This record gives sequence, C-alpha cells and structure tokens, in this order.
Amino acid sequence: MASRSLLVLALVSSCLFAVHAQKDAAPAPKSAGPINLTAILEKAGQYTTFMRILSSTQVSNQIYNQLNSSDQGMTVFAPTDNAFNNLKPGTLNGLSTQEQVELVLYHVLPKYYSLVMFETASNPVRTQASGQGGGQFGLNFTTSANQVNVSSGMVDVILNNALRQEFPLAVYQVDKVLLPLDLFGAKPPASPPPPPSPSTDGKKPKSSSSGPAASADDEKSSAVRNIMGLGLVAGIAAMFMGFL
Repeated sequence: MASRSLLVLALVSSCLFAVHAQKDAAPAPKSAGPINLTAILEKAGQYTTFMRILSSTQVSNQIYNQLNSSDQGMTVFAPTDNAFNNLKPGTLNGLSTQEQVELVLYHVLPKYYSLVMFETASNPVRTQASGQGGGQFGLNFTTSANQVNVSSGMVDVILNNALRQEFPLAVYQVDKVLLPLDLFGAKPPASPPPPPSPSTDGKKPKSSSSGPAASADDEKSSAVRNIMGLGLVAGIAAMFMGFL
C-alpha cells in the first residue's frame, strides 16, 4: 500500500511539473497595436485619391486618434479611384478647404456598424460631418436580400466589398462618391431686399429739386414771371398815356 501511494504521488508530481513547464514555454499573447485606416486602404489598393484627401484635410489624423480612444468604434465608406474619376470635372477643386473636410467626414460614421447592424439602423444615420456648418449630413440605409444600400439623397450605391469588418473599425468599398445634399443640393433663392420704411410723419416725401424735370419747372416759372412783369409795365404806360 505504501509503495502504491508513493507511486501515485510521483505521477501527480510529474504531471504538475509538465503543466508548469508548458505554461512557461508558451509565448505571451501579442498586444493589439493601434488601428491605421491609411494602412488598410493602402494594402487594399485603388483608394489613392481618397487617401490623398484624407491626408490633405488631416481627417486621417482625426480618425486615427478617435478610433483608438473611443469605445463606439467607427465605420468608413471608401470610394474607389474610379468613383472619383467619374465625378463631374472640377467637382473637388470647386470646394473650399472646409467643404472638402465636410465631404470626407460625410463618409465616416462615429459608430461601428457591421452589415447586419444596418438592418436596424434608424434613418437618417448621423455622420462625422453632421452639424458641420449647420447642415444635417445624414445617410439613409435600406436592406434587402442580404444587400445594403446607402443613399445621400443625391447618390445611391450598394455596399460591396468589406475591407475590414471587425470591431472597432468597419471599412466598406463604395463605387460612387457620397455627395451630400448640404453641399451639392439646390441652394434656396436669395431673399429679396426689404421694402423701404414708410415716413414717420405720414407726409409724402418731398420731390428732389435736381434733374431735368426740376430744371424744366424752373424755366417755366421764370417765363411766367417775365410775362407778368411785362404786362405790369405795359399797364403803367397806358395809364400815363391816358393822363396825357
């Protein structure tokens, strides 16, 4: 019995030693590094124009900082180079720097959305541009047959390729640039100037004494005065002739 107990203890000790040895030999899990949107787009290819605008407007830095500090995650719609090439010539150059920032931010949602999550999204969905310059900058999503369609009010496009769909970042390819109504929609007509305020004393304003009409009136008055003077002189002369 004693020998059998010693054997059991030896087996248990050897098993414990082996477990500890495996734990010590197992590599430590690698810590996840910061997520870089530009690196994802560069690896996928065909997003050169979008990356250039992200960099020139410094929106890429804003996304990087927010993405790695927020617990809501982010969603990015990346237009292809062909999408930008199909724009009307001069579309981008006709935008101010602030408007270019708004256009890029319009392609970013301040929350992580998988394709399935769009089925329950409440339209319009706010973008990073919402509230910029007083505009709404919302997007509308519809789903059918496992297909997600996004609309800006001016552009409708299907979400095709998912470059990344893992929290906290989702990146979806779009084959058209999402043009917001706030930037490219019809502008309301300018308001007409207000009517002149009425005179405070209720009297008609006096006519100006300048101009051709005023000169003609002055000449007419002068002629009348001359005629009246000549008539007075003729009357006095007639009186003297009567005395003679």
